[in-house]
Amino acid sequence: MKKILCFLLTFVLLLSLAACGQDGGKEKGKENTLVYGSGDYTRINPAMDEHGEINILLFNGLTAHDGKNQVIPGLAKNWEFDNDSCTYTFHLEENVKWHDGEPFTAEDVRFTIEAIMDPENGSENAPNYEDVKAITVLDDHTISFQLAAPNVAFLDYMTMGILPKHLLEGQDFQSSEFFRKPIGTGPYKLDSWDEGQAIVLTKNDDYFKGAANIDKIIFKIVPDDNAKAMQMQSGELNLAHLTPKDSEKFADQEGYTVYNMKTADYRGIMFNFQNPYWKENKDIIPAICYGLDRQAILDTVVLGHGILAYGPLQRNIYNNENVEQYTYNPEKAKQILEDAGCTMGTNGIYERNGKEIGFVISVSAGDQVRIDMAQAAAQQLRQIGIDCTVEVPEKVDWAGQMAFLIGWGSPFDADDHTYKVFGTDKGANYSGYSNAKVDQYLTEARQTDDTAKRAEAYNNFQVELANDPAYAFICYIDADYVASSNIKGIDPDTIMGHHGVGIFWNVAEWTMEG
Repeated sequence: MKKILCFLLTFVLLLSLAACGQDGGKEKGKENTLVYGSGDYTRINPAMDEHGEINILLFNGLTAHDGKNQVIPGLAKNWEFDNDSCTYTFHLEENVKWHDGEPFTAEDVRFTIEAIMDPENGSENAPNYEDVKAITVLDDHTISFQLAAPNVAFLDYMTMGILPKHLLEGQDFQSSEFFRKPIGTGPYKLDSWDEGQAIVLTKNDDYFKGAANIDKIIFKIVPDDNAKAMQMQSGELNLAHLTPKDSEKFADQEGYTVYNMKTADYRGIMFNFQNPYWKENKDIIPAICYGLDRQAILDTVVLGHGILAYGPLQRNIYNNENVEQYTYNPEKAKQILEDAGCTMGTNGIYERNGKEIGFVISVSAGDQVRIDMAQAAAQQLRQIGIDCTVEVPEKVDWAGQMAFLIGWGSPFDADDHTYKVFGTDKGANYSGYSNAKVDQYLTEARQTDDTAKRAEAYNNFQVELANDPAYAFICYIDADYVASSNIKGIDPDTIMGHHGVGIFWNVAEWTMEG
């Protein structure tokens, strides 16, 4: 009898293990949960804020990007472009529902893009749609956009997350409570939000492209880089974007996979031209550029995980490497200062009109890589006679600060993160930079789909930007993600965007084994 019972128990156990294997490693009836180490959020608002990693889980655009950063269908199943009228017509997926069960329609699309275009809403994404002349809803599942002038990047910009008109009509797009309780059409929906602690997402079983494999994703708020690494080590997290120094500690550890991903994400010193200091001292910026030993910063701060930066398009087909790259040359930096009328003071700092030459670099708290870069740059500049220091304010004062350790960059069309970043008075031009030739070349580039003409325009843009720098570029940094090895489906070859954003592009296909 005991032998029979033993046989039966063994048989049941084998059946149980087989069932577990067929369910992607998940015990039947038990949720699998991915815990991601995230920065903090005050709101989730794709229309106003560009860089939220969480946006792509909750919302869909009319288009999307694949793993090669090419445009593919999203909420729109297909589209056509009429060259004569400069009009895009999108045919939308049917039977798509918002997370609250309401139907998604073309009216939601018009509502979202018009809200972004409305200057009263102050969206940094508004320049992406400034050429839109008319939006026409043809029926519930067809919508057209007529442009006043061609914009080659328009399909890229239609990846913008669409928002529900029935919940946001009449609301303030900067302060609505909706953005603390967002409802989208994406593969995941908001379950709960414990401020400063965690944002919990559960899979959307009604997702129009099919339900995701992972049941729950928790965005655990860990704004400090050092704490994030410790929580990854302790097992509190099973996916995190870590600093190069921290990610290397996991390279040979069992149970972890390290993804060293290329990015279009550069770092540099952004000069705030709204600050009176640069109205008097803009001519010394080339000296600052020559005074930076970027290779030393790349090697020591990010352990070589990246490349030297000299412009904003180095991960793009339109990059022009034949511009002034400001290769480290401290003697040339000093000569520029002296040619500008600066004289060396008794304490080793140059003076001009009785005042010492120097400025403060502001850096966001919690970003250890930027802090280390700023401190290294400041030390190098002091060595050539510029009194440069670093501050880490509680809140960034975009209008009042002297300079900022900036990060930008896009892996998509070259128009992205150039037109709105360097164009005069554009939504993401936080430096107050203005150059008429730069404006001209960026406009020419976005208005033609002729590859040769675009190349010429972007070449001219990069030459002019190098001659009249908005930033002192430092380096592009890789995105170093560490994941529990049981997470399968992460695409290691996708070029990431700013802040390393992009890893979740195919999250609905991921699985967790064991």
